Amino acid sequence: MKIVCSKQNLINGVNIALKAVPANTTMSILNCILITAKDGYIKFTATDGDLGIDTKVDGVIAKEGIIAIEAKIFSEVVRKLPDMDVSIESDDNFVVKINCGKLNFEIKGHDGSSFTLLPEIEKKDPITVSQLTLKDVIRQTIFSIGQSDTNKVMSGIHFFIKENVLKCSSLDGHRISIRNIELKNSYDTVEAIVPGKALGEISKILSGGADDDVEIYITKNHICFIFDDTTVVSRLIEGKFFDVNKMISSDYETKISINKKDLFESLDRTMLFSKEGNKKPIVVRISDGILKIEVNSPLGSMDEELEIKMQGREVNIGFNPRFLSDALRVIDDEVIDMYLVNAKAPCYIKDEKDSYIYLVLPINLNNI
Repeated sequence: MKIVCSKQNLINGVNIALKAVPANTTMSILNCILITAKDGYIKFTATDGDLGIDTKVDGVIAKEGIIAIEAKIFSEVVRKLPDMDVSIESDDNFVVKINCGKLNFEIKGHDGSSFTLLPEIEKKDPITVSQLTLKDVIRQTIFSIGQSDTNKVMSGIHFFIKENVLKCSSLDGHRISIRNIELKNSYDTVEAIVPGKALGEISKILSGGADDDVEIYITKNHICFIFDDTTVVSRLIEGKFFDVNKMISSDYETKISINKKDLFESLDRTMLFSKEGNKKPIVVRISDGILKIEVNSPLGSMDEELEIKMQGREVNIGFNPRFLSDALRVIDDEVIDMYLVNAKAPCYIKDEKDSYIYLVLPINLNNI
């Protein structure tokens, strides 16, 4: 194999593929990036067995072939090359020669034919969303996935497509995040639990353009995302996702409207006194058009009053400030609506169209 391409194209291709290289594995071939020069394209591929990425870059193919190269050393070499065209050539002994101007490297490669390729996904009737929309949906739900290995279902985001709506849900036992997206087209009902890890890596790769689409294909065991010159395939999480519709209620006794930025900044200040994992709860007192936030810890105390528009009765309720803050961070509205019942019932943050719904469980005031 012999190819020639710019350093920038190399960096782009390697950095994208690198996101699928496992941090730890007993299979040495999975530590590699596969370079394929064939049929007029140069492709970089990596996989950890559950997540696979391949991406194409522009360049000149002088000789077709494939070679697997240790990802870590290859990425470091590419990063340190001069800003010039780069020649990469491999021989029958899998030795890879990298030439850039007067600089030459030799790296021991591996037989590319032993590399685990991405599974073939039937590409029929794609679900199409813009890159901007997908990037936003991931950002607005991924923070509340579960981090424990005891319940794999919680470690993913539930995709539920019905007609022209994509509903994405995540939960971790303390909170629920839901985003409802209106799609351009209508589709048959389909659902999948997509690993949070895969979606996090996809979010980093997406350019986020409003006019650039992502094609999504869902099969029984896999989900495939195709955008720009990149394909990402992930194994789905097995199991049945929680029925979040049964967890969401429209009942409330108190509704408040508040400036999101003011509330977010106040919550951020309370966490100055919650250094031990931000677990120190806060007390929120709502009455007479005022929301008062109080925190009292061995490190110190704070209270602050914020103006609100209020409907309903007074309520005192306790929260983990980080759970509220995480939801506010991803909401783009300037003013948010919060719905409460009592000190022991969940708080809801949502807009009138239910395009987003965030549920946060309270902390018992008797424990504060």
